[in-house]
Amino acid sequence: MEQRKILSARHTQSDALTAAAVRQRFGAYQPGLRSFDTEQVRGDHILNPDVKLPPGLRPAAVLVPIVDRTEGLTVLLTQRHENLNAHAGQISLPGGQVEPVDTDAVAAALRETREEIGLSADRAQVIGRLDTYITGTGFEIVPVVALLAPPLALAPDPSEVTDVFEVPLAFVVDRANHRRETRELKNGVRTFFVLPYENRYIWGATAGILVNLSEVLGR
Repeated sequence: MEQRKILSARHTQSDALTAAAVRQRFGAYQPGLRSFDTEQVRGDHILNPDVKLPPGLRPAAVLVPIVDRTEGLTVLLTQRHENLNAHAGQISLPGGQVEPVDTDAVAAALRETREEIGLSADRAQVIGRLDTYITGTGFEIVPVVALLAPPLALAPDPSEVTDVFEVPLAFVVDRANHRRETRELKNGVRTFFVLPYENRYIWGATAGILVNLSEVLGR
């Protein structure tokens, strides 16, 4: 059953963005790749200079799904199950660790998305990627950007995902909605991006990746 929780946007900065414009901007974007340009690699360490890049990074990939709806582009996000071992209850992009079965990060992002929310790969048109994002927990994430064509016919895995919802791209692109907060976590005091939207608290790696998306599309 397709999730239709599309949240109304109060900010219209990216109203002119169309699917064609998004494709064009990613066609010209050169992402920061860890192997080639460490200056552009993003991660928890950017806002926390005392945090060093952890050794032995585990490759991972997430899908950044932009839904091409007639009423406006949206970004699809998930709410992780409270019983998961990692990042329980947090808002995230669908994805996970790259497995031996995956030919590359794109394959991993599409596979994980299918497993988590039941999205068929033929509904996702991959148009590019964002900068590599490194987490303090030791993951090297490749964010794969794709346009989704409705209807999506999603079937979330209830053991992993408690909700699937969409946030207007206009909200994500508006930099006035990007906050920085500081909090004491298990690994010390950390500063991170937050995109609070209505009753949703989008933070951490997900927020950092969406800030990168905003920089590409809001130029």
